[in-house]
Amino acid sequence: MRRLLKKHLPDHDSIRNNRWLRPFQSFLLHPSLWHLNRHSAAGAVAAGLFCGLIPGPLQMPGAAIAALIFRVNLPLALLVTLYSNPFTIVPLYLVAYQLGRLLTGDSSSFVSPPDFSVSDFSGWTSAMQMWMLAVAKPLAIGLLSLATGLAVLGYLTTQAVWRAYLINARRWRSQQ
Repeated sequence: MRRLLKKHLPDHDSIRNNRWLRPFQSFLLHPSLWHLNRHSAAGAVAAGLFCGLIPGPLQMPGAAIAALIFRVNLPLALLVTLYSNPFTIVPLYLVAYQLGRLLTGDSSSFVSPPDFSVSDFSGWTSAMQMWMLAVAKPLAIGLLSLATGLAVLGYLTTQAVWRAYLINARRWRSQQ
């Protein structure tokens, strides 16, 4: 597993030689950001899963900042954010919204967004703002809860899988 990850992840030299990343070398070349062990991988998976639910193009910068703060494997944290993509983001946000409704005790039925109207654009805009305000609290609470749950689950799963791999490798070596 480690060899596979090391094969596909960038190394120090590729960062050092990249002209766009050169101004950030003092941060990006810290050894713990590139070291791949059970703890740094599990932390990177947790950071990537948590930041993967950040809206829009801020997922990877969020994962990079989390990797810098927690000193976990940077490339793996960036890679894991890709679980949320144009195909999965809508179902993930719907799950987060429903989870938020459950956690806030909101028993009202789902209110669909207002239909777009060119003829009454200002009316549609105000109706859209009211709809967004209505879904904001359950969605925010649900996203935070889902992201935290995914991060904890990812961390524990990575730790367990890595440990199981090491135990099996040790058994295999001792039988040889």
